[in-house]
Amino acid sequence: MYQSAFIFLLLLPLSVETYSQSIDPVSMNNDSYFIVDSIQIIGNDVTEEFVILDELTFSKGDSVTTVELDYNRERIYSLGIFTTVKIIPLRLNQLNIIEINVEESWYIYPIPFAELKDKDWDKISFGIDLIIQNFRGRNELLKLKGSLGFEKSLHINYINPNLIKDENIFLRTSLLYRNVKNKSLTAETLAGYDFEQKNIAADLTIGKRFGLFQRAGISFRFDYIETPFFIKGINASNSRIDRYPTLGLTYSYDTRDLVQFPKEGIFFSTILDFKGLGINDINYQILSLDFREYRKVFDELISKWRVTTRQTFGELIPFYDYSFLGFGERIRGHFSEQQEGDSYYLASLEFYYPFVKDFSLALTFIPLVPENLLTYRVAVYGQLFGDTGFTKFKSSPVSLKDFNTGFGTGLTVLVLPYNLIRFELAFDEGFNLEYIIDLGISF
Repeated sequence: MYQSAFIFLLLLPLSVETYSQSIDPVSMNNDSYFIVDSIQIIGNDVTEEFVILDELTFSKGDSVTTVELDYNRERIYSLGIFTTVKIIPLRLNQLNIIEINVEESWYIYPIPFAELKDKDWDKISFGIDLIIQNFRGRNELLKLKGSLGFEKSLHINYINPNLIKDENIFLRTSLLYRNVKNKSLTAETLAGYDFEQKNIAADLTIGKRFGLFQRAGISFRFDYIETPFFIKGINASNSRIDRYPTLGLTYSYDTRDLVQFPKEGIFFSTILDFKGLGINDINYQILSLDFREYRKVFDELISKWRVTTRQTFGELIPFYDYSFLGFGERIRGHFSEQQEGDSYYLASLEFYYPFVKDFSLALTFIPLVPENLLTYRVAVYGQLFGDTGFTKFKSSPVSLKDFNTGFGTGLTVLVLPYNLIRFELAFDEGFNLEYIIDLGISF
């Protein structure tokens, strides 16, 4: 912050003529390099400089291209705390300066929301989402969310990506209360009716960031799950109330440019949870693997593909921890079809192209609303997609008839840093049509 003020005083012009002679924007083409002598950040009234600098793939003394500058601009956007990010190469006398100019978003706001549970419009919850973001300028997040409607819940969440800055140690913790609708058709058949389970949980994750792209962590969680009755399998223990700890190990490798809507990079994550640890006769494991790649095909056409699986291990897996398709994970073309098993496998391929390229939209003419809430990054993309997947029980062989496959086309409207919405037409193997309206990125 002080460095920015000092540079500003140095550059303060006595006249327009002397300013234009002392500092010049540098015109770069795709083949040219710019040697970085200095990095200056402007507009970070709240945000500490290290939050931005830690996302850069270059530092002083490095050479950068326009492609690398664009990539780094998207990485700064991915923090989700800026409405505008500009990276400008400048030359002051014989000094090469990279100027990073940001506009901060509004950091404290209550947001009324309507939320689709499992992406189903028949399962709408509504409430208030109170967000206090970046409140100490260190990209911390404190979130209080309460909902009514389909699923009643209260969720308190705190994330500190820089708990111990010098060691790159991060922390995540949350408290959760919710009434959960049963997902399992098998459980509903055994019970004879649909039912809810009460879930109270607390978790803590401590992890470390290794370089720019890798993170690993260990998590501790305790769950209280109450069912109105006892049936073995619907319950994990020998009681209608399951109480158990979970020890989790996580690892991720993430080189994506804009996390909210990637165009370049690789994402891989693995999560291994040890459920129960033998306490109250609960002892099973869950392994999740997810791999995604994003790359430019030609011009502005982008491709992305994904393979993911969720595996369960153990003698008794409670129905509420089965692997499901048709809820959080879905196959477009079979969007509302529910499948369950010990494991699922899912693959997707998508191509997308900008119909309206990114532009900054500022609705500053609206009175009484802070300007930070009225500036958006807007774009419209068209996409072609295909999804396929299946669920499996350990005792069942796999055959082609187990695969559900769909394909289709659609439009995605970005309004960043807040959200995006998708309008899609999907077909199944028999060319039956379904209409999809969904929030957030497909993957």
